[in-house]
Amino acid sequence: MTRTVSLVEMDEGQAGTVRELAGGLAFVRRIEAMGLRPGIALVKTSGSAMWGPVTVRAGNIQLALGHGMASRVLLDVEIGEKGQRHA
Repeated sequence: MTRTVSLVEMDEGQAGTVRELAGGLAFVRRIEAMGLRPGIALVKTSGSAMWGPVTVRAGNIQLALGHGMASRVLLDVEIGEKGQRHA
């Protein structure tokens, strides 16, 4: 089973698939220019608990996104039987 969460809600090391870029046209174009599009699999490599940058790895690409941008990248992540997210 999958659950949709924002990039900032993911745990470090957790994998997911980009489901939606929840923003305006300029935001979507900017994120897509960085290589993130719906359907891309990525792994969250680090993130601060409060308003810091979030880094992700998608294939051979590693990106750092500000907290605001990361909060608008929605991903599908796997949920275990007991409601825990899996990497």
